[in-house]
Amino acid sequence: MTESLRLQSALRASGLHLICSLIIGLMAAALVFGLWYPHPYGDFAGGRDLFLLIVSIDIVCGPMLTAVVFDPKKPRSELWRDLGFIFVIQLGALSYGLNILWHARPVYLVQEVDRFKVITLPELEMTKVAKLEEALRPRWNAGPMVIAIRDPKDARERQEVMFESVQGGRDYAERADFYIRYEGDAAAKSLKRAKNLRDFLKKFPQQEGAAKKIINLKDSNFDDFFYLPVVARRDWIAVLDNKGMVQGFLRGDGF
Repeated sequence: MTESLRLQSALRASGLHLICSLIIGLMAAALVFGLWYPHPYGDFAGGRDLFLLIVSIDIVCGPMLTAVVFDPKKPRSELWRDLGFIFVIQLGALSYGLNILWHARPVYLVQEVDRFKVITLPELEMTKVAKLEEALRPRWNAGPMVIAIRDPKDARERQEVMFESVQGGRDYAERADFYIRYEGDAAAKSLKRAKNLRDFLKKFPQQEGAAKKIINLKDSNFDDFFYLPVVARRDWIAVLDNKGMVQGFLRGDGF
């Protein structure tokens, strides 16, 4: 009977711990998917899978450890010490996971000739990012920024990028010193290689409903919308209006 009572107390404590862990997990999700990986960048950059792995382990392990160590017969100081130790481990693991997500977060969606590329923080030279104008620098409280690329200044600069990219180095999209605002003529330039959205929907008719939602928001029709593929962990396209501005995203291979 004594062991049964201990088990009941332990399960109640574990259940309370689980509820607290779920609340903290939801707060972390709001931070990650509200700021760092807004939809659909969680899918683009793999942030959703990594977050679920980190949080699920954290949420499960903490309450399980509480169930193991909780015993109402323990001296109160010893019980609080054990629970505090579990809390510190759990909080440390979550902080470590969030730190990984922070540093791996996508910061730019760069338009490069006939595609968009999702660029994460580790892919950039921070010394060059620091030299960008204030409006183009990544912000901790905002999602990825759509960016255009300037033309090379001369043949020498063009050859330098080409040779380095061929050897596995950085291409234009990974070079912050080529970044310019995605607006006006720079945005319209993306339409030179873009295809009509109808062509994409012929290959992926299941995306027509999602496409209509994007179009209805603009009160237009398919003929006024175009697309370019997005280079990321999974296949998506960026939907563009007739000025080249990104209006939304659809799942599917755009090549």
